Amino acid sequence: MSDRLTPSEGLGVLHLFCKLQPGADAEAFAAVVKEARDDEHQAVCFSVLGHKADLGVLALGPDWVRLRRLQSGLQAAGLAVVDSYVSLTEVSEYARASVDKQRLGPRLYPKLPPDGKRAFCFYPMSKRREEQANWYTLDFDARRELMVEHGASGRRFSGRVLQLVTGSAGLDDYEWGVTLFAVHPDDLKDCVYTMRYDRASALYAEFGPFYAGIVGEIDEVAAQVGLV
Repeated sequence: MSDRLTPSEGLGVLHLFCKLQPGADAEAFAAVVKEARDDEHQAVCFSVLGHKADLGVLALGPDWVRLRRLQSGLQAAGLAVVDSYVSLTEVSEYARASVDKQRLGPRLYPKLPPDGKRAFCFYPMSKRREEQANWYTLDFDARRELMVEHGASGRRFSGRVLQLVTGSAGLDDYEWGVTLFAVHPDDLKDCVYTMRYDRASALYAEFGPFYAGIVGEIDEVAAQVGLV
């Protein structure tokens, strides 16, 4: 067995979006997801609406080797991984400068999924580097001011939406992955729509593809996508 490979802080995060192939095995799928769960690792299942995928698994944990084993197991169970995203839980430089240390723990070590929030979406994003809108030419205080405004908009959805923002600079095609869990599907839409009017998004944000789905237990997700 390969040695563990872990971040010095926080958790590895792996989003896997899959389509069923002929001969996909429901029992093998369930066994793989259950095996991925232990005291350190979590695996959240969801069915996907639309043509991009049938189902997905959001896995979190310190060991990249274990996360990779989950991916291999899903493929061996007859699922084609048609998209994925690799990131790490993180606390932004702006939050570290202003948030009490006791509040940073849930950002680095979240417990998912949140109760009562079955509506799910995920999208990656980056900050622009255009000549007239280059995030990385702004000084720290200017960036912090914009992110404080952005965070205030997000807090308006406290109780309706749980937001998990993970870092992926150097790990995947975009710089962050954003995972939202909500009470109702329109909560997801309202949250993203509202926050796009913040200057941090309106001037500087670039978005990747969106995935929307329904969080559920393993057997529920398997039944929704016709795996059983």
